[in-house]
Amino acid sequence: MTAAPPPPTRTDRLLAALAGILAGYGGLAVAALVAVVVRPEAGPVPAVGDAVVDRTPAGVKDWAIRTFGESDKAVLEFGILVLLALIAAGLGLLALRRRAAALAGVGLLGALGVLAAVTRPDSTSAGDALPSLAGAATAAALLYVLIARLTRPRPAAAPRTDRRGFLLAGAGVAAGATAATFLARSLGSTRSEHAAASRSALRLPRPASPAPAVPPGAQLPVEGISPFVTPNKDFYRVDTALVVPRVDADTWKLRIHGSGVPQVRVFTLPELLRREVVERDITLACVSNEVGGSLVGNARWLGVRLDGLLRECGVRPPSRGGPADQLVARSVDGMTIGTPVEDVMDGRDALLAFGMNGEPLPFAHGFPVRMVVPGLYGYVSACKWLSSLELTTFAAYDAYWVPRGWSAQAPIKTQSRIDTPRPLARITAGTRPVAVAGVAWAQHRGVSRVQVRVDDGPWQDAELGAEDGRDTWRQWVHRWPATPGKHTLTVRATDGTGAVQTDRRADVMPDGATGLHSVKVTVTED
Repeated sequence: MTAAPPPPTRTDRLLAALAGILAGYGGLAVAALVAVVVRPEAGPVPAVGDAVVDRTPAGVKDWAIRTFGESDKAVLEFGILVLLALIAAGLGLLALRRRAAALAGVGLLGALGVLAAVTRPDSTSAGDALPSLAGAATAAALLYVLIARLTRPRPAAAPRTDRRGFLLAGAGVAAGATAATFLARSLGSTRSEHAAASRSALRLPRPASPAPAVPPGAQLPVEGISPFVTPNKDFYRVDTALVVPRVDADTWKLRIHGSGVPQVRVFTLPELLRREVVERDITLACVSNEVGGSLVGNARWLGVRLDGLLRECGVRPPSRGGPADQLVARSVDGMTIGTPVEDVMDGRDALLAFGMNGEPLPFAHGFPVRMVVPGLYGYVSACKWLSSLELTTFAAYDAYWVPRGWSAQAPIKTQSRIDTPRPLARITAGTRPVAVAGVAWAQHRGVSRVQVRVDDGPWQDAELGAEDGRDTWRQWVHRWPATPGKHTLTVRATDGTGAVQTDRRADVMPDGATGLHSVKVTVTED
């Protein structure tokens, strides 16, 4: 006859929590393996992460971008994994006393993963549920086995738990899960290699309409100023994709349809490459860019004119009797971006771009094809990983960002930024003036003047870099005879229409920040 087992010790509880974490690890590893077969975006972590992004208030998203920059997605994924680990540990503890309830909890997590995957905008198949289902089933089975190993009946004289057997089983689970994780990554790499190979094999055509050479004076010889052309590796990236789509250019297609399009048209990348190719220097800006922020960049884009393609499909702008006033671009990840038809067909260099700074688009910036429309913030114009263009109306459809509090239409506002000196810099006064320099932009209007103010003094004209075009930013520099003390430097720009940048401070929502950028510096004696 055996006596009732003693209550679990602290070590028993720690091992039970470890059992939950190991079971969760194994479940996620199997889910990742299945997701390779289905599609990477259907995995529980990306699916739940995307669902969190979709349901996060705009103000929180802006805070995340300001705080973490382009690392916001990595921070979110890390946070999800930490939360899952804590939940898994809790379910392991629960399984010590109520195994059925713990297994039900695992099933609930799996159901949440399924719901997140199948309700994504880019979900097209019930197969998206498979990774979360397989992961939950695996986690439940592993938790059952590990807890059973930990709590199997023992003689009265023996410890309550079989810790040695549990540790051996746990080591086996950890090894298996790690092997599955590496296998998933290896298979995923093999799958993405096809997309990478299609990008490597892409030979960009020579433009029939090349961009003019950048004027020699566009890049001012000032240390600390942003380069006139932003290198691809430094170009800002703001989107909602936790997993960067890696689209195979050989199978990519663009579908154009909707109101005013007599017949649905489908284009492949080779068909676009055979069209008249144009090259333009265009500065892009994110609506989440705060005054003085870094979410803006200038690049040389290669592509085909969007207006020509739309006209070929029968599209007419509203000013010429067309029934559609909104062009909804859809990404392969389900993102929708709405652009005024009138703007993309008014003669500006709106492009379907496949080249960036002399090379095929990087995957992170929309390979194989993205939209680039000068004069509009990216969230209403710059759809990446483009898959379709639909002609509709603003009254009939709200693109992704509009229900989340952003304006449906958002022309870029005039902005200027001080790149050097940096905020709170300590400067030594000398015989030579201090270079106060930066960039200013007012895409599709151009920048005609930049002025700098020291403290509450008068506005003084800065020297402008050569203008490359009205769709690019413009560098500027002011030579300041600095005097000792604490000073505030402020900049403002005037656009090509003569309108002066407003000093009224406004948040980025709903259609872009306004206000003047200033930095505080301290000047010391030589």
